[in-house]
Amino acid sequence: MATFRVGIGSFNINDGAVGIGTEGAGHGNLKVEGTIKSTNLDVLGVSTFTRYSGFNADKINVNNRDLTLSGEYSTTGDIVVEDNASLTVGLGSTACVGSVECISVKHHFSVPVGDTSQRNETSGYSEGTIRYNRDLGTMEFFNGDEWRQFKYQSDVQSSPSGRGRGLWGGGTPSPLQFAVDFVNIATRGNTKHWGDMRVGRYVGQNVVGGETRVVFCGGYGLSPSPETSDTNAMDYGAFASGGQCVDFGNLTRTDRGAGSGGNSTRGIYWGGQSSPNEIIDYFQIHTLGNALEFVDLGGDPHSGMMCLASPIKCVRSPYGGNVSDMAYLNFNTTGKVNNFGDARTTSYFLGTASNGVRGILAGGTNPLQSPITQIERSVQHFNFASDGNTTHFGDLIQGSSYAGASSMTRGCFSSFYGGSPSSQLTGHVESIEIASDGNGIDFGDSEDHFASGIGASDCHGGLGGY
Repeated sequence: MATFRVGIGSFNINDGAVGIGTEGAGHGNLKVEGTIKSTNLDVLGVSTFTRYSGFNADKINVNNRDLTLSGEYSTTGDIVVEDNASLTVGLGSTACVGSVECISVKHHFSVPVGDTSQRNETSGYSEGTIRYNRDLGTMEFFNGDEWRQFKYQSDVQSSPSGRGRGLWGGGTPSPLQFAVDFVNIATRGNTKHWGDMRVGRYVGQNVVGGETRVVFCGGYGLSPSPETSDTNAMDYGAFASGGQCVDFGNLTRTDRGAGSGGNSTRGIYWGGQSSPNEIIDYFQIHTLGNALEFVDLGGDPHSGMMCLASPIKCVRSPYGGNVSDMAYLNFNTTGKVNNFGDARTTSYFLGTASNGVRGILAGGTNPLQSPITQIERSVQHFNFASDGNTTHFGDLIQGSSYAGASSMTRGCFSSFYGGSPSSQLTGHVESIEIASDGNGIDFGDSEDHFASGIGASDCHGGLGGY
């Protein structure tokens, strides 16, 4: 053992160990006033670090006794606290993980992995938390209120037979009140037959698209009753497979002419033409059952508007009162509707599209204007995050009434009514790119020339993702 006397006490080296204050075992109290760097610090006694900055250790062992840190301390390695030992952070001190401005990873970076049920095993998730959900097979993030999944446009484009479908259905002439067509939004082309609704609807029906399920709501029905009448029926089917829709539940009332929208969990049925037409209903898309009342608008009737959504907001377009105002609600709350702004026109029965950031209103009609056959060609847009008026986007090739379906990049509009007179049926489908202003371009033709149909998709902006 080597001993060096420095003032009072001693500096000892014993089998590679350094101690201050004892000449025996070579271990004592170590007080560091400056900066020390080490690749393997082994603490056997009680050591106080009043200043310990710039430390870059591979490993720290705390053996037999307590380790108290009273100054600045950092490490890039493990801190190992063995049996009968403890690591103490005193009152007024902070134990934290530092942040860095940039990280470069050469091969891979692993994030936490778990199933859906494990989301809530530990409370206190902070906004921005990211994990991989093995049940859903995708990355997800916590936005402060709920978990949202990342969506990949490349997946939609490489597998158009699965995700990325737009649907249009219902209307006249008979027997098209049951029929539903689909189109692959990422690849231009004509629509094909998807399946049939359980209840025939030929005017004023609405549809909500979730990630996997489509729900048809209300409408002026022809079936199952032989008489024409409003219906409260809700049907649903799977986007990917199509076929015959089955019973979902019922609205709170029989109605037609409402607006509808949805995010990844909740569907909205807004207003309507028949009394009481001042009610907004909501329902959970992935849980069968009847709709519930979201809010009573207090005698303010709404009909003929369309809705479009971000993951947070559902915005309604102008409705059939020769007005231009718009309004919105937040999906996660009930009982309140807020003013949004004004559209550039008073047209209603518009086509809608959304990528979650920007909302598109296209075409429409206003029978209260003169001439009554007027069909709107104008396309307008707004930003969901900043409430306000719409601005000019471009123009459609021809007028469009009713039907829009969108992905995160593209909006498609089917002209169920077009040209002049307004009773003329068309099978024309055109599209716009949501992120860039411009006019509509030819997309394809509709197999069935619907009138009064409605559209939805499984990849619109209300479902979140990127």
